Formats: sequence, C-alpha cells, structure tokens
Amino acid sequence: MYEEFKEVNSSSSNVAAAVQLRHRRNRIFRARKDVLNDLTDYELIERYRLNRAGINFVTNQLQSPTKRNMSLDAELKVIITLRYLATGKMQLCNGDDLGISQATVSRVINQTLNALVIPAILHRFISMPSNAADLNRTQVQFQAIGGFPGVIGVIDGTHVRIIAPHVNEPEFVCRKGFHSINVQVVMDANYKILNIVAKWPGSVHDSRIWNNSILRHAFLNNQFPHGCHLLGDSGYPCRPHLLTPYLRPQPGQQTNYNRSHKITRSLVERGIGQMKRRFRVLHSEVRLEPIKVCKVIVACAILHNICKNLNVPINAGDGGGNNNGGNGGNIHQGPVAADGIRYRQQITQQYF
Repeated sequence: MYEEFKEVNSSSSNVAAAVQLRHRRNRIFRARKDVLNDLTDYELIERYRLNRAGINFVTNQLQSPTKRNMSLDAELKVIITLRYLATGKMQLCNGDDLGISQATVSRVINQTLNALVIPAILHRFISMPSNAADLNRTQVQFQAIGGFPGVIGVIDGTHVRIIAPHVNEPEFVCRKGFHSINVQVVMDANYKILNIVAKWPGSVHDSRIWNNSILRHAFLNNQFPHGCHLLGDSGYPCRPHLLTPYLRPQPGQQTNYNRSHKITRSLVERGIGQMKRRFRVLHSEVRLEPIKVCKVIVACAILHNICKNLNVPINAGDGGGNNNGGNGGNIHQGPVAADGIRYRQQITQQYF
C-alpha cells in the first residue's frame, strides 16, 4: 500500500511539473503600445504630465535598462511611473494597453522611484541659489512681485495624505485628523522648488521640521550672505533668515510690511497647489508605506521642476484641486527671538 502511494504521489508530481513547464513554454508576450509615437504631445501631457521631449529627458537621467530578453526598457519604465504619479492609481498603468502585469507595474514603479530620487539627481534639479548672480536674480524677481527686499525663497508645509501605517500609527495623524506626511517646501518666484524635506509624520509641526532641517543650519553657518532671507507664516520662528508677519500689526509701516509679506509668501502656496494638481497622487490618499510615500513626494518635486525647466504646462483638463496647496493658517505662533524681531523691525522701517 505504501509503495502504491509513493508511485501515485510521484506520478502526480510529474504531471504537475509537466503542466507547469508547458505553461512556461507557452507564455505569450503581448504587444506593447508605443505611446510616444501613437500619442500627440497634448495627449502625453494629459496622461503622463510630460511631453515627448520631457519623457525622453527624464529617461536619459536614469540608469540604462537591463538587457534581458523582453525586459522593459527605461523609457517604458518612466512612462509607467509617470502614469501612476499623474493618477495615483496603479491599475490604470497596466490598463493603458501597455501589455504589462500588475506585479510588473508595481516593481517598475519602485525601481524608477529609487533611481529618480538618488542624491545626484535630486541636487541637479532641486537646489537653493548659491552664487552671487543667482541670489541677486532671485531677490530681484521676488521684489518685483510684492516689493519685499532680500527674499531668496518662500517656505511652507503641506500634508500628503497616506493610509494608516502599521508602525507608530498615532504619530502620522495630523491636526486635521487624517494620516499624512508633513512636507516642507521652499519655492522661488517662478514656482520652482528650491528645497524639500519629506520625511516627517503628520503630527510634527512645521517649526520643528524647520529647526531640524539642513537648510536652517546652512543659514546659521552663514552659507548665505547677510540680507538674504526666507518668508514664512506665523507658525515659524521669526529669525533674521526667516521673516514672519506681525501678528497684530500697527497701521502704517507694519501693515504695509504684512501686505507685501502675504503677497510674496502666497507664491509657495500656489506652487504647492500646482505640483499637487500636476501629480494627482499627492492630492489623494497614497496607499503605500511611509518610506515609499516620501520617495513619491520627492520624485514629484523633481519632475515638477523638470516640467518648469521644459515649460511643460499643467494639464488644463485635469480640473479639480485647490491652487492653495500649503498648510496655511498655522494656529500656533512660532518662537519669538530678539534678533529676529530687531531684523524685522529694521526691514519694516527701511523699506515700508
């Protein structure tokens, strides 16, 4: 009886192996749609947020593809990832007649995000002005908008909604009551991102993110000349390198200062709104673990700047979404320091 059972079991294993081998041999590779040649630039922007030149440009920034038989080339990997970032829905990526499985889509997106957010690419497309010419040009552009002198960036935080994480879940609940990553963004006068910090859970206040940032330490170490400063809302600490509005401005110069400050600082809110409209994954609940969400955010910031560099418009048909993307309306006043108050008063008296 035992010998018969062994024979039957062995026979069943052989049959299963043969069936599996036959299925493997009969695997069919579906034809993949050539979107770059089949779609117009308008249709590419509508679906992938970049035109043909932009997709080729991003592809060239990434490492070369593998040479395995029928493996996806770098161009298609970029297209798949852009489709996810543009919509926030992975199932749409393989529903675009690209002939790719859901598992492959997930793997490709992860690979492309990892390649896109490496420091070399990040610093190539996101950086503060550093030399005298760039600093002066940035100050002139900001002053032309709201009349505020010395500005080299405007700063704000924005929450990106995420699903409830399995680890340290309460830390990710922001003051608005949902789970999020709190992202610090500094923008220039042309809505380009100069600095981004995407690693803090939603419960962390904007001022704490700033106090622990590399950019703050750069200011403290005098890497920017005296007279260069950021503008932030009242949730940030008022310092010579980060000017905030008067909470109870007196009529006259202080009111003029606040008016100019508001006009200028609103650029960062609108810029964040543009990025979220362009990449809808940031406008909905990102269904990934926090560490992957942070990569998604940084990748969107890099691609946003690439779009700005290449003058790629935001898809007009995208609809939806508030232009104001910042946290805005901070209910907590940041710490007040004597040096910040003196510097703010000096700017007020001299220019307003």
